[in-house]
Amino acid sequence: MKTKYFKEFQNLFKFYKNLGGNKKILKSQNSSYLFVDRNKVLNKNIVEKGVEVKTKEKKDGLDIDLRVKKGCEISKPLHLCFGMLHKRGLQKINMNLIIEDNVKVKILAHCIFPNAEKIIHRMQAKLFIGKNSEFEYNEVHYHGEYGGTEVIPHLEGRMDENSRMKSEFSLIEGVVGRLDIDYCLDLKDNATCELLAKVYGKSKDEIRIKDTIHLNGAYSKGLAKSRVIVKDEAVSEVIGEIIANFPYARGHVDCKEIVQDRGKAKAYPFVSVTNSKAKVTHEAAIGSIDKKQVQALMVKGLSENEAVDIIIRGLLR
Repeated sequence: MKTKYFKEFQNLFKFYKNLGGNKKILKSQNSSYLFVDRNKVLNKNIVEKGVEVKTKEKKDGLDIDLRVKKGCEISKPLHLCFGMLHKRGLQKINMNLIIEDNVKVKILAHCIFPNAEKIIHRMQAKLFIGKNSEFEYNEVHYHGEYGGTEVIPHLEGRMDENSRMKSEFSLIEGVVGRLDIDYCLDLKDNATCELLAKVYGKSKDEIRIKDTIHLNGAYSKGLAKSRVIVKDEAVSEVIGEIIANFPYARGHVDCKEIVQDRGKAKAYPFVSVTNSKAKVTHEAAIGSIDKKQVQALMVKGLSENEAVDIIIRGLLR
């Protein structure tokens, strides 16, 4: 398999495999994928007839138009990999994602910055999910230990009637530097949205997560859930906002943060209801790891650090 950027692709693919990416996709005739380094498309293979992926390389970034056509049900996930193996630079991704009516699709995305000393990864995405469609998006990040990255994923989305969306953002490995998530979704009748963020902040990481869900349809449902751990001198701020404007809309904000060492955490659950038949609830908890849990694991022969690590991994699982 040869590509225009063969060597760069091979290097990025090694990290992708080590992070749990599907190492067999290059040999499979039924796998769709897109690999990007900075603003360059290293490798692209789209096999599903109902999927269109158009890219445009620009000097300061990359435009991606991804469309899944009406009635298309994809059994295997689409694989996206965005990375930069250089120490410095800017990766600016502008993505327009359209999921048409009666579609079922899952996307697995890996974002890889192992050598970052001063890198900005900016993702500006627009999302539309059509009627009766199901969309799942899982994004996993890996960063080196220097903490020289700014990760700025922003998303604006609209979900039509009877649509379903489940999104999971995971940044557990390495030291990011600065993370600024800002997602905003607008839901129509009977649409359901679940947003989950799992982040482990270390060193001097600055973590900010803002999820906003507008329940603008009858029987629409929204969940904004976050699990954040900050240790060393890392700081976090989590904002979960759900606004219910239509009858029988239901929403819930669920935020849990664990503080270790000199870490600092803040949580702001905002709930708003403008219809007497709607309901939104919230729960937020900030604290340390339960000492009884640590002691119970230490009785089984684990060290304190090993016990704490198991509890943290369980929380972020």
